[in-house]
Amino acid sequence: MKEEDKTMDYNKLADLLFPDVVNTPEFYEEKFPYRKLPNKAEVTRMAPSPTGFIHLGNLYSALADERIAHKNGGVFYLRIEDTDEKRKVDGAVELIIDTLKYFDIEFDEGAGFEENPEKNAYGPYFQRQRVDIYHAYAKSLVQRGLAYPCFCTEEELDAVRAKQEEEKVLTGYYGEYAVCRDLSMEEIEANLAAGKSYVLRLRSQGDPEKEITFVDEIKGEIKLPENIHDIVLLKRDGIPTYHFAHAIDDHLMRTTVVVRGGEWLASAPIHYELFHVLGFKMPKYAHTAHLMKFDEETGGKRKLSKRKDPELSLDYYRQDGYHPYCMKVYLLTLLNSNFEEWHEKFPDKDINEFPFSIDKMNQSGALFDKDKLHNICKNELSKVSEDEVYDFLYSWAYEYESKKAPVWFADKEKMLAILRLYMGVGMKRRRKDLIYAKQIFKLVSYFFDIEEDDEKDEFRLDNEEVKKLLKAYLDSYSHEDDNSVWFDKLKAIADSNGYASDMKAYKAEPEKFKGNVSDVAEVVRIAVTGHANTPDLWSIVHIMGEDQMRQRIEKILG
Repeated sequence: MKEEDKTMDYNKLADLLFPDVVNTPEFYEEKFPYRKLPNKAEVTRMAPSPTGFIHLGNLYSALADERIAHKNGGVFYLRIEDTDEKRKVDGAVELIIDTLKYFDIEFDEGAGFEENPEKNAYGPYFQRQRVDIYHAYAKSLVQRGLAYPCFCTEEELDAVRAKQEEEKVLTGYYGEYAVCRDLSMEEIEANLAAGKSYVLRLRSQGDPEKEITFVDEIKGEIKLPENIHDIVLLKRDGIPTYHFAHAIDDHLMRTTVVVRGGEWLASAPIHYELFHVLGFKMPKYAHTAHLMKFDEETGGKRKLSKRKDPELSLDYYRQDGYHPYCMKVYLLTLLNSNFEEWHEKFPDKDINEFPFSIDKMNQSGALFDKDKLHNICKNELSKVSEDEVYDFLYSWAYEYESKKAPVWFADKEKMLAILRLYMGVGMKRRRKDLIYAKQIFKLVSYFFDIEEDDEKDEFRLDNEEVKKLLKAYLDSYSHEDDNSVWFDKLKAIADSNGYASDMKAYKAEPEKFKGNVSDVAEVVRIAVTGHANTPDLWSIVHIMGEDQMRQRIEKILG
């Protein structure tokens, strides 16, 4: 500070800027005490902005946060950073909560728990509802001579930037370019009396010749130049900037570990200084690498892009119905280098038992591989219990196929029988080529109805032949027949219509026959299901029911 600044009455300035602020930082320190947690327990958070877009990177970080917190009995909370009103989207908060709930990310407290005092103890968890808290700390900084009002207009700031660019020096509001830094009380009072708006800036104590040093939990020791910019703490409307709000919130919510994207590493000097001037202990920072993918055009790697990659959006996985457990298994393979080995060694253990460790997190860009995700989904979905598969498909269907869901799930035993037939649920042998809910329902929806626009296989035989075989099938059909009797009747139809019932005879002299019994079965199969390839036809008919089977065949017969 300049010598003349010592004459400034900072208490008077603080009262002038914040006449209605009564509570002190000490009040909030007492209101939000340090948490009583087990040894080695960590407090982590997810703090998204309500922009209406929640992506795979959010889930990636949230899973890391959740595992770090719950590994030793800590706390994982949800905070909504809604200071930027321009970016806020209606319904975005509900979307965030709903999406994370879908992927089985469990919060211990935070946004969404407003009616539960225990889970709202360190709230409110919406930054726009915490303005009084930020103003208390802002007033304290003014009282200490560490913050001041800046009346510069956007045009004046643009002019400063233009001058800096012309002089080829560091751009920003600092040093000689911080023209409001040393305004006298008289000048400040005159500006306020004239109705000029202002922002509140930090009076940075940084030295351009010095560095900060801290240990990043993923990247190790980091050295960066000290912050020298007089950053904005409060905007003209009194709402805090992200930098100021997050420092106060992380402190008062007693956050111990912050997992965030590597793009925030450049802001570390600002946050380092803020924690220092506010008298807070810094949380441990863990800066994650970007999620990458192979670029087919260049053959190299690039960041997943909102514009280019639909699989970046979590809505992509929800709409198709990826099982949350499968997604978590895949993300853990990206998060911890030793997870795959552990999971192969203990395939039946719950993944929550995995000893998650920050120091095993990827330092470089984790490579998103959709094929690997699908392989994991195929394997993990084959392990999910019968009841869990049913409940998952039920929930997904009522959200994304709301018109069809009441029909599909009208009879629970029927649906379970379908899932046993198609997926092997509840059985020793499980099918291992299914990935997500939409795919499953595409396979089994014919049990309930065949829509006009559904993809259907064509009969390979001519129409007259098809009708003849189908009529014979209906005439001989009895719903009381077991599989063996049913198939004997099918072979009899084959024999009486010039098709071989004996496959050995057919292979020996195929020219003597129109085809074989499998061709007859295929006609019935396509008529009943619309598909040439399905599981056991007798089982399908008995799950579907005789009436529905006859209706479909009779429709073809006309």
